[in-house]
Amino acid sequence: MTSQKANLGEFEPYQVRNAKMKSKAQKQAKVKKVMEEFKEGALHMGSKKGPVVKKPRQALAIALSEAGISKKKKK
Repeated sequence: MTSQKANLGEFEPYQVRNAKMKSKAQKQAKVKKVMEEFKEGALHMGSKKGPVVKKPRQALAIALSEAGISKKKKK
């Protein structure tokens, strides 16, 4: 068993997963940034060449997607 541990080195999958996670403050900042882009009229669908987002619900969906937050479900 020690030989297997030596082959893996110090790799621990939990540390790798946690390193990629964003904090709540980072997610909120990303949502705020995207919504400000929408208010300025600079938020595009897909890429910068795509059409400008006109509906606030679309902007919110894009913001949540980019921040990695799931939308709240309706009851």
